Amino acid sequence: MEGVIPVPDPPDAPSGPDPAADGRRWEQLITEAQTALPVELPALVDRCASALGLGTVLIYLADLQQRLLIPLDEALESLPVDRSSAGWAYRTISPRVADADDGLIVWMPLLDGAERLGVLAVRVTSLDGVLMRRVRMLAHLFAMIISSKRAYSDWLAARTRTAPMGLPAEMVRAFLPPRTIGSSRCVSTAVLEPAYGIAGDAFDHTVVKHELHTMILDGMGHDLIAGLTTSVAMAAARNTRRGGGDLADIVGSVDRALAQWLPDHFCTGVLCRLDTETGVLRWVNCGHPPPLLIRDDRVLAGALDSSPQPPLGLAGPLAPAARQIHETKLEPDDCVLLYTDGVVEARDANGAEFGLDRFTEFIIHSNVAGQRPAEVLRLLIHAIFDYQRNQLRDDATIVLFEWRPRPQ
Repeated sequence: MEGVIPVPDPPDAPSGPDPAADGRRWEQLITEAQTALPVELPALVDRCASALGLGTVLIYLADLQQRLLIPLDEALESLPVDRSSAGWAYRTISPRVADADDGLIVWMPLLDGAERLGVLAVRVTSLDGVLMRRVRMLAHLFAMIISSKRAYSDWLAARTRTAPMGLPAEMVRAFLPPRTIGSSRCVSTAVLEPAYGIAGDAFDHTVVKHELHTMILDGMGHDLIAGLTTSVAMAAARNTRRGGGDLADIVGSVDRALAQWLPDHFCTGVLCRLDTETGVLRWVNCGHPPPLLIRDDRVLAGALDSSPQPPLGLAGPLAPAARQIHETKLEPDDCVLLYTDGVVEARDANGAEFGLDRFTEFIIHSNVAGQRPAEVLRLLIHAIFDYQRNQLRDDATIVLFEWRPRPQ
């Protein structure tokens, strides 16, 4: 029998008969964690679990397409995200407890802020509030350790792949941020397919103080140059953003960078800046499908439409004299969707498009069902991929962000 275990926060557990010895042991383990190779993490997590009075632990990370949970122990089999207790914990970001031959297994989600990394499988002989709290602490610790090491570990990157990566996709993915980011006031999440064969699509999102910046790009063509175009665009945007530039400065820097370095190539895109304290959204649309605003479980038709502007990177007489920056005020819990045309233009065996209505209805129904934003997009991109029989003719990228102001 398995199920969700509601566990209230217990009082602090006693540190043991020898607090000084416990402190020295944890100091040693944390020092080991700083220098441990990623391939050594399975052994390290077991030692940390032992120090907490827990049994053996396994680390599972989500694959690139979020269909499988792949163990860091290469001798073990992967688990399906959609049909396992481990997957349930990953999908819902909630602990799951299952019976085991010699006790229980606690499946605890691994979270880096708002991003789902995978799950821990922690064996225990029995379970109470104190032990559940220690399992959660262990998951928090190893989420941070894994996040710090995956930035430079090819082994961790390779472990979460299930197919060969094309060169254009390898280049674009080197520039992509985490799938999901967030703060107490907002969350932004993104997906893109084909995971191993993307070329011209890309996304970016970041939090700068109280502002959420998001961007979606669709490069001209479906080759290495298309990926290079969006990579240059992302680099230019980040360079200006990190230098303190506003939205007009950012889009101007992208235009100039592409015109200078890739004068024969351009990309469409939408760049947004959300003030998470006031809900003021500013955006610029450069030849791209307009963003969609979802409020109270319906799409507000035309709410974020704007007059046409040329794509990013046009030079000479085709270059715009000035970009138009648009502004509106969001309401609490509003969702904004950015997408590339490959999302709605995916076709089934009979040639019927996935379409904008099906796209937005999927988002709304998933929200009504209580799915979290990252899970909504995971399910949606799989539905689009399956709709076109796993053979997307064009890159399909979606960014969803929500404004969640603090209660007054």
